[in-house]
Amino acid sequence: MSVEAAHASGLLMLLSHPVRLRAFAELARHGKDGATIFEMSIHLDLPESEVGELLGRLVGAGVATGTGNGIYRARDGVLREAAQALDRVQPIGTLLAEYPQLKSYFSHGRLVSLPPTLSERAKQMAEMFARFVAADGVLTEAEINARIAPAADDVAAVRRMLVESGWLERDRAGTSYGSARTLTPAS
Repeated sequence: MSVEAAHASGLLMLLSHPVRLRAFAELARHGKDGATIFEMSIHLDLPESEVGELLGRLVGAGVATGTGNGIYRARDGVLREAAQALDRVQPIGTLLAEYPQLKSYFSHGRLVSLPPTLSERAKQMAEMFARFVAADGVLTEAEINARIAPAADDVAAVRRMLVESGWLERDRAGTSYGSARTLTPAS
């Protein structure tokens, strides 16, 4: 995992604690005006000392800022940046960068829908998954499924798409698969 992704993961872990998440949400609700420890104490119904510690952790993690005048603010876009960092390290992330027109079919590195069967996007999706699967030699159905699974929950639909689009061939029994076409470098 990259340093950027590890940092993003740490931020999300920090905010997985309900009280810290409530504190961050409250700071975000206050927007650019921010809030003092006293105000946050009232909103969170916690002692000022506990709120001060919470805000210190948020500032230390980089999800909030604190100023010398005691005003704390949520950092704009910090969660978006964290999600984008984690998206970049998803197994299909590199290929998705080569096929930007297919990004809308994915959420956080996972396939969420397939394009219409006869569309140009369907052909591009099949080619991208053929590159992702990288069928080298004869593979079992379980091996093909294991290669598809890091990027899609519905491995059967993707496997079927690869066969129907001519990127994979399957034996009559449906137990062995092999590459049906030669992949050329992506443009």
